[in-house]
Amino acid sequence: MKRWLITAALTLLLVSAAGCGGGDDSDAADGGTLTVYSGREEEIVKPLFEQFEKAIGTKLEVRYGDSAELAATLAEEGDNSPADVFFAQDAGALGAVAAEGRLAELPDDVLDRVDQRYRDSEGRWVGTSGRARVVAYNTESLTEDELPDTIAGFTDSRWKGKIGLPPTNASFQAFVTALRLSEGEDAARTWLEDIKENGPKFYEKNSQVVEAVAAGEIEVGFVNHYYLGLLKEEQPDAPAANHFLRAGDPGALVNVAGVGIVEGTDDEDAAREFVDFLLSDEGQRFYPEEAEEAEYPLIDGISGPEGLPALNELHGPDIALGKLGPELERTLELLNELGYTS
Repeated sequence: MKRWLITAALTLLLVSAAGCGGGDDSDAADGGTLTVYSGREEEIVKPLFEQFEKAIGTKLEVRYGDSAELAATLAEEGDNSPADVFFAQDAGALGAVAAEGRLAELPDDVLDRVDQRYRDSEGRWVGTSGRARVVAYNTESLTEDELPDTIAGFTDSRWKGKIGLPPTNASFQAFVTALRLSEGEDAARTWLEDIKENGPKFYEKNSQVVEAVAAGEIEVGFVNHYYLGLLKEEQPDAPAANHFLRAGDPGALVNVAGVGIVEGTDDEDAAREFVDFLLSDEGQRFYPEEAEEAEYPLIDGISGPEGLPALNELHGPDIALGKLGPELERTLELLNELGYTS
């Protein structure tokens, strides 16, 4: 895909302006400086970055922004980019940057720490944490055995007026892309048309969908797994729960945040130390134990979030996660055509 086309597709998802960060202004102890483009929000990962600086002694200069925006920036900057590392919210953005030839191949001892489902087949990026697609449901209106075990089951008229989803949210768009890749363009279009026929309620954010489920505005919502946990922190008795769809279903997609080293970095050793840290026991425990969004760690030996199925029990559709980015533009066109985002 030509650079301008990838850039155009990625920038359609802009949701925030890029900013600069990187912790305090004190000099790190003899560790130099590493420039990170972070598509992960500062409020989520700043504590993790501070742990790295303390453990390794390297100061991080962090540019925060939307993953799609930063991916487009890397494509435009080319060899002149100041970035050493790209830390992205989703595999699609990493895949788009890798397709541009902007990510260096990682060593096998790094890649092998993570299941092949959650890393690039050509070794240019590796997942650092995972999030599963689920169906949140109202426990006062439904029991779990009343729910379909496939995302296709929600096209039944029984769900008319009872579904909520966030059509402009990147995670929903990644799911639709996975649906297209796994089931085909025609099947994805039919699913979207049938769901639209059921009169779903549209929300801006996943969190709003889960709140609406708990309030009884809708009975089910298509979201990521950790939004229920965020709701329960504020409303412990909220009548909502997560329903995991059967293995292989597009609605069971497990997407990842991940990291890649920018091709041509002047400090490859420090960049590898950063990747190593993200995949260390300390770096992986951050997600289920400290992060606001309780995501799944991806290396063996680190337990996932309490009360959730183990990661090895979850299986999304058989697709390469890195393809989600290059296919984004067509997904956005389809959603707009069918009235989800127009």
